Amino acid sequence: MNSIRLSLFLILLSISAFSVAAKVDTLDIPSAAMQKNLRAGIVLPNSYAKGKATYPVLYLLHGGSGKFSDWLSKTPDKMLLQNLSDQYNLIIVTPEGEPLSGYLDSPVQKDNLFETYITKEVIEKIDNTYRTIKDRKGRVITGLSMGGHGALYLSTRHPDLYCAAGSMSGALDLSATHWKITPEFAKQIAPQFARILGPVGATPDLYALNSVVNMSDKMKANGLPLIIDCGVDDFLIEPNRELHRRLVYNQTPHDYTEHPGGHTWDYWENSLPYHILFFSKILKGNGSLTP
Repeated sequence: MNSIRLSLFLILLSISAFSVAAKVDTLDIPSAAMQKNLRAGIVLPNSYAKGKATYPVLYLLHGGSGKFSDWLSKTPDKMLLQNLSDQYNLIIVTPEGEPLSGYLDSPVQKDNLFETYITKEVIEKIDNTYRTIKDRKGRVITGLSMGGHGALYLSTRHPDLYCAAGSMSGALDLSATHWKITPEFAKQIAPQFARILGPVGATPDLYALNSVVNMSDKMKANGLPLIIDCGVDDFLIEPNRELHRRLVYNQTPHDYTEHPGGHTWDYWENSLPYHILFFSKILKGNGSLTP
C-alpha cells in the first residue's frame, strides 16, 4: 500500500509540475509583403495567465538550414525555452526565417523580404496578440548562425525597435570565402546566397553592404548593448573574431566570448542562458523586467 501511495504521489507531483510550466503557442503570422503564410513559436511564462502585467519579449532567430520550431525541438533539453521563460518572466518568440534568407530584404528575390517581415509584421502581430511591452525597452533579439547575423543586422538597422542584441555562432560575413569550410560545402551554398544577393563574383558590394562584420561603426553610433559568442571549433569563428576586433578598434562596448565547442545544438543550449542573463540585466535596468 505504501508503494502505491508513493506512486500516486509521484504522479500527482509530475502533473503539478507540468501544469505550472510555461505555455507554448504556435501562431500564424502571414506576410503581406511576401504574400505567404508563416508561423512562429511563442513561449509564455507561467505567470502570464495569472495576471494582467505586460511582458518583455525575446525574439530568438533560427539558423540558415532551419525553421521556426528548431529552438523548441532541437535543443538537447526540450524544456530549455520554457524554463528560461519562467525563470525570467519573459515571452520568447521564435519567428520563421526560412532557409538562408539572411533575415534581409533581398534586392533580387522578391519573396525574400525578411527584414520587413520581422521588424514590421512579426512585431506588430505579437504586440497585438499578447500583453507585451510595446516599446524598444521591452524587446531584445538574438539567434544562432544565420539567426545571429540576422539579430545583429536587424538591431543595427533598426535600433529604435530593440534595447539589446546578441549573436551565437553568427554568420557575420555573408561572403563564405571567409568561413573555414571545404570547397564542396562552399560550392553547395553558393547558389543559395546567389538567390538573395546575386552571384558573389558579380555583386560583391551587396555582400559587403549586408554583412554585419562591416557594420561596426553603425553599432558604435547606435550604442546598443551587444553580446556575441562563438565556439573555438566553429567554422564561423574568424568572422566573429573580425567583428570583435573592429568593435574593439572603434571602442564600441560589447560582451564577446569564445567557448569550447562547434556549430552544434549542445553549444547553443549552453550559450542561450548567458544571453538571457545579459538581456535580463538590461531589461531590469530600464524597468521592463520584474522578478
